[in-house]
This record gives sequence, C-alpha cells and structure tokens, in this order.
Amino acid sequence: MEAVARLARQQWPAVRRTLLAAMLSTAVGAMCVSPGRAEGSPPDARSLHLLNRIAFGPSARDVAWLQELGPDRYIEAQLNPDRIPESPDVARRLGELRTLSMDPVQLFMAYEPPPPPPGQKRDPEVAKAARQRANVIMEEARHARLIRAVESPRQLEQVMVDFWFSHFNVFANKGIDRMWTGAYEEQAIRPYALGKFRDLLGATAHHGAMLFYLDNWESVGPGSEASRRSQMNGKERGLNENYAREIMELHTLGVNGGYTQADVIALARILSGWTIHRGTERGPRGRVEVTKTGWFFDPRMHDFSDKQFLGHVIRGTGEQEGEQALDILAYHPSTAKHVAFQLAQYFVADDPDPALVDQLARRFAETRGDIREVLRALFRSPQFWDPKNAGVKFKTPYQYVVSAVRAAGVPVGNWRPLLGAMAQQGQPLYGCLTPDGWKNTRDAWLNPAAMTERLSFATALGSGHMRLQANPGEDAAYQQMSSPRPRPEPIDPGRLLAVVGGLSPKTRQAVDAAEPQLRAAMILGSPEFMQR
Repeated sequence: MEAVARLARQQWPAVRRTLLAAMLSTAVGAMCVSPGRAEGSPPDARSLHLLNRIAFGPSARDVAWLQELGPDRYIEAQLNPDRIPESPDVARRLGELRTLSMDPVQLFMAYEPPPPPPGQKRDPEVAKAARQRANVIMEEARHARLIRAVESPRQLEQVMVDFWFSHFNVFANKGIDRMWTGAYEEQAIRPYALGKFRDLLGATAHHGAMLFYLDNWESVGPGSEASRRSQMNGKERGLNENYAREIMELHTLGVNGGYTQADVIALARILSGWTIHRGTERGPRGRVEVTKTGWFFDPRMHDFSDKQFLGHVIRGTGEQEGEQALDILAYHPSTAKHVAFQLAQYFVADDPDPALVDQLARRFAETRGDIREVLRALFRSPQFWDPKNAGVKFKTPYQYVVSAVRAAGVPVGNWRPLLGAMAQQGQPLYGCLTPDGWKNTRDAWLNPAAMTERLSFATALGSGHMRLQANPGEDAAYQQMSSPRPRPEPIDPGRLLAVVGGLSPKTRQAVDAAEPQLRAAMILGSPEFMQR
C-alpha cells in the first residue's frame, strides 16, 4: 500500500491538490458542524440513504434491485438473508479458500509447529517455517470477509457480521488467535448475526478464540484441583477476571449496567474451567468431549462452591453455572439498553435519540433478544428515516474502502491492496488490539491525517492504478520486466455518479473543473462519499 501512496504523491499532484482543498476544507470543518443531507441529492436519496446504512453503500446491482423491490420489500429481503440466493461467483470463490471450513482443532493440528522430541528445544527454524505456512489462514479469512462485503447480495448480513465482530472483538495477532480468528467469525458470529442475542453470546463464550484472547482459558478457580496442584508445585495458578469483566462491560450490561467488582469475581469463578483444547488435552478419565470451537470444560480447574451473581444464587454444579450466568446477562434490562444504544448509534446517529434507544430496548426485551425483530423496529422508526440523520455517519476505513469498490464496480482478483488501504487508514482487518472493538463515530476517524490516507486511496482507485484485477503475485513479476505495465483505466465518472448519487454544488464544481481522468478520484475523495 505504501507503493500506492507513493504513486499518488508522485504521479497525481493535481488531483491531490484539488482533493485536499475540497476534502479538508469541507470534511474537517464538519468535525464541528454536522453536515446533514448534502445539497443536490438525487430524487432517490431515500433509497441511497437506505443502501448507505443497511448495505456497504450502493452498487449498480443493488440500486437496480432496490428500485425494483421498493424500500420495504428490500429491507424485508435483507432481514432474511437465507432467502437471498448467494452469488455463484461468491460461492465459488469462498469454496476455493480451503482453511475457511476448518475448525480450531483442525487448524491447530494442521498448522501448529510440531512439538520437539522429549528433552530437546524446539528448532526455531522449524517454528518460523510453520508460522509462515500458517499465514494462509488469516489471509484466506480476510479475503473471505472482503469477498462477501463487496460482492454478496446479502448486504445486511455482512454489515451485521462487521458490527457484531467489533462488539465481540478478538485480536488476530495474539498468539494462537492468528489461526483461530477466521474460524471464530465463521462459527460464532456469522451464523447468529440476525438471530437470537443469547445464542450469539453463548457462541462467542464457547469459542476458543475468545477464551484465549481474554485469558479465560488459563483461569483457575480457588479451591480447584488445578489450584491445589499448582500450590504444591510452587507455581500457583489463580483466577483471571479479564473475560468476566469484559463480558459485562462490553458484551452485555454496559459500563453503567449495575454490576460490581464482586460480580466480576463471581462470574470469573463461575467461568473457571471454561478453557481451550487443541486436540492434545486429556480429561479426568483420559479423554475430553471434542468441540468444533476449541472450547473445553475442565472440572479440575473449576470452583465448585456456590456464588452470588447479580442478585442470584448460583449453585456449584459445574459447567451449567456458566449457562445460567449467560442467561442472566442476556435477558438483563441493562443488556437490552446497551445493545439498543449501540445499534441506534451504528445505524442512525452518533448521538441517537434516547426515545429510539428506549423503543429498541423494549423490543429487545419483548422478543427475548431477537436481533432481526429489533432491526425491523429500527428500520421502521421515524428516526431512521429522518432527513436530519441522512449523511451524518462518517464511514470507518473499512466501510469507506468497501463502499468505494462497490460503487466503482471494479472486479477484484487481488484483495491485498484493499487490506493495505484499510491498515494505512488505521483500521487493519481483525487488527483491533483492545476488546472494545473499532469505534464507528465521527470523532474516531475524522482528522486531517486520516483524510490524507483516504486521498491516496481515492486517487489510486479512481485513476485505475490500484491493480485490483491482477493476481497477487503479478506486481512482483512486473518489477522484473523491462516492458511497461498495462495502461491503467480510470473509473468512468458518469457511471460512478449514477451509483453514488448527487454531490454538493461546491464538490460538483470541483469535479467538473478537473481533467476527465481525475474526476472519479474526485468523487471517491469527496466529503459526501466519506459519509453515509
């Protein structure tokens, strides 16, 4: 991606100057003044608003489909993605990603460096080679995410996968999660993105990627067999509160949800023994019940005493204590309010109407956490359709890059430049270090430095220099050739405008004044396109 940025700096100074003037004067000024709906919006602004919220922006295909169905039928179709035939090309390309269908245990057994012989240290060269071979797992996971986000007609499903992954974030660069993050999305997030919140919460709690990321896998309950043995060996192991705290603060109740430090400790004791297996562990009788998510309940690590949790008595029964605690959390009024606020913030406005949040929280409680029903209520709300809420959400780097490629309609065979663009703009895919996930608010992403990175991307994509149609290895091959690369073809600005809708008079004037080959970059780099 640095090569693309360097190309933009060296070969396209005119468009950089023009875009910087248009973007920084308008967009950075919008940090203090909410832009509202852009002037010059086309007659179908209502449809474009819908596509900018429940899809990753408009594409030519989705604009036509929405015009055919109308907003109500389009929304209903998106709320039921299983009824939408997947693109055969998407299905084919996903099927070519071999590691995408592998579960955590299979991935570990196939890609983890083999243990050294007894009494010997692991060969660092062997370990390095194994790590390099395992890079394909994350590469295929990232490609799968982008293939679906850009090309799948099931757009709301892709939006909700992105939303829930950030809500239940894991960091792909922590230890074994470099192999398990893609499986986590496939097993714990995607199947439940429009289902019941309790099922989603349970799926994430039962996945090895989450338990490893937030350290619950090594949490040992007081008084447990593992605790006593560790004391005897002089290597005392204890309770880890990380997951218990984050599951209440971030995943369910919210920071002001009414829990105490005593509840954190109680939940950590309840979840002691919820650990991971990688195909090598053995239970008390010499075997474990294999799960496809890397989850394993080890009674030797569990605190079997009774607990007090959020006003409930949890009897020391073992594994079922955790299920009881998850029930309490999933159906708690604070969870309804916390999830309702986050959905309203994502789909409506950074500071959503409290009345809307209350309405969605009531619907969450009435339906026992039915995500589809809560979203249906949100999309029917007057706040969702209020013109003052159109164009007020600033796109994250992920949303910006995906929406640009969708609007441009450029076939993609090489996803690496897009991944590089996201990283350059500050949002590497699966790369959020902290458990609170990526923010989706204007203040998090709108600043001059971020605009400069977006400018480089808009320049390269709009001018045809990004080489998305090339195979990943072709760029290196071209560097060894004396003949020039094929001439880049800029995106047709007329077709682009037909998809993305109107621009403000100021931006349209700048676009019309630019050279024809620069106009698509101007549109993609405009303040209006930065917003949804």
